[in-house]
Amino acid sequence: MKRSIGAVAVIAATGMALTACGQSSSDADTIELTITQNAIAGGKNAAAADHIAKWVIPKFEAAQKAKGKDVKVKFVPSGVDDEQYKTKLALDLKSKKGADVIDIDGIWAGEFAEAGYIKPLSEVAGAETDSWEGWSQIPEAVQGLTTYNDKKYALPIGTDGRVLYFNKTLFQKAGLPADWQPKSWQEVIDAGNKLKTAGVPTPIQINAGTAMGEATSMQGVLPLLAGAGGEIFKDGKWSGASQPLKDALGLYQQIYGGSGLGDPKLQQEAKGRDKSFAEFADGKIGILMEGDYFWRGVVNPTDGVAKMADRDQVVGFAMIPAIQPGKGIRGQDFVSMSGGALRTINPNSKHPKEAFELAAFTLSPEALKEETKQNVRITPRTDVNKEILTGDPLLMFISEKVLPLTAYRPPLAVYPQVSAALQEATAQVVSGKAPDQAAADYQAKLEGLVGGAGNVAS
Repeated sequence: MKRSIGAVAVIAATGMALTACGQSSSDADTIELTITQNAIAGGKNAAAADHIAKWVIPKFEAAQKAKGKDVKVKFVPSGVDDEQYKTKLALDLKSKKGADVIDIDGIWAGEFAEAGYIKPLSEVAGAETDSWEGWSQIPEAVQGLTTYNDKKYALPIGTDGRVLYFNKTLFQKAGLPADWQPKSWQEVIDAGNKLKTAGVPTPIQINAGTAMGEATSMQGVLPLLAGAGGEIFKDGKWSGASQPLKDALGLYQQIYGGSGLGDPKLQQEAKGRDKSFAEFADGKIGILMEGDYFWRGVVNPTDGVAKMADRDQVVGFAMIPAIQPGKGIRGQDFVSMSGGALRTINPNSKHPKEAFELAAFTLSPEALKEETKQNVRITPRTDVNKEILTGDPLLMFISEKVLPLTAYRPPLAVYPQVSAALQEATAQVVSGKAPDQAAADYQAKLEGLVGGAGNVAS
């Protein structure tokens, strides 16, 4: 997918230290590398920091020594707000400094690439980056997270997926199957109507409105847009008041426009998403569209924020269907949206080939299995997922069924503003505005955000 963007906008923060790229020591045969991520021992993402410092670095140094190389690696920790971390990285890279191996949010990639802060891996570390063994184990859709203007800028270090969750107990009460897999939006509506007849307070919950922020985009309008065959950004243009957007907003109207299938007030509450979690756990919501975080961190029987002791018996999950079979993006029957982080090489590294070897080492099967021992998660590698996810049916389901067909947000600087405009469009529909008018209002705002009608496709 071709993408274009204006240069990254960075607000300089005073007193912010810059980290120098790894340099050769006085011993000309010693190579020094640095690796950084927004993680720090005893603080933010502590487990990730410990993994790098205590396992990756000694193992990598030993592996390099076995190859006849004297390589020393230093971990540069950070433990700040994500936007502060982003600003620090941008300042470092703009100054041609920073760590050799850097973690970034996938949504920053295009912005950093356009600013020249990161470059394609093959330009930085050589053509051999294209033949890294890991690519054969990473689904093409997941590789898309690393790609900007058809070139790979990084390695994917993690991802997720969106599905439809449902309460099997409520489904049984409504005469619906425990292995439910809708094949169209109408089948979702039909299930909602049966749940309503069975007395379920809120048959369907799909995030809407501005109060839920990005959750509305990622667990709501963007998957629906994909299900109607649309993409928010494609071939250099943003999607405006297109038929797929009208279809997506039309589904919101079906759910929240007086049918009793959804709770419009919940979408407007400041803590609406948290409340939806609690209501699902209490058996008051029949169907809910969410990411795998919902399974891992919300209804987790051990430490979830809305624990369900019987989660594994009661909570079912299904792929998100296209509006009709074959009508999703890329002609798909089912769709999803994913986020994810990336690991890239600083273009200013004095040892780019060794830096790439370090980044690749962190994504070797051995390293990923070690990293996920205490906290199982979906990795970008199919071979590793097949081994470590066997005990978790939802994560295995996403790895096998969802990731091959997922899609990602465009990694462009203006995206957060576009996302907010999409959220406003859903809020308008929930409040009673016709979908076509909400779509038209969205396009008018979009044109002002992205530089005019010439950058928008209707």
